[in-house]
Amino acid sequence: MGGSAQVGGTLGAMVDVRAILPHRYPFLMVDAFVSQEGDGFECVKHVSFNEPWAVGHFPQEPLMPGVLVVEALAQAAAIGLHVREGREEARVGYLATIERARFRRKVVPGDTLRLTGTITRFRRGLCTVESVALVGDEVAAEATLSFVVPG
Repeated sequence: MGGSAQVGGTLGAMVDVRAILPHRYPFLMVDAFVSQEGDGFECVKHVSFNEPWAVGHFPQEPLMPGVLVVEALAQAAAIGLHVREGREEARVGYLATIERARFRRKVVPGDTLRLTGTITRFRRGLCTVESVALVGDEVAAEATLSFVVPG
């Protein structure tokens, strides 16, 4: 399910999300890395009727749970940080806080979720990211996420 994409800026390498994230189906929430420029990044998630939650989360009107949208944003942030730092080896970070989370639009099967963010802080193993999930140009969700990235 994970894909790869050309890195923007000076890195010029392909990025395989599965080589960075430890997650696998059904918890791999990022399909592809799109771009990285400075502290900003973008990844995508193609929301499908085949998702495990689509059967049981409002079966008459499948709706991607907000907690999974936030998880997708967190995984995209991990990829963005990895690419920004230019590391060879993947490091696992742990979600520490979710602040100012707002859900503005339903995310449903057939949507392509653009997972964007800006890394606003990364010091002494603490990373903070301003994250936005979009469907087209419409904001679906936004949150400030913080991670602990051990040694």
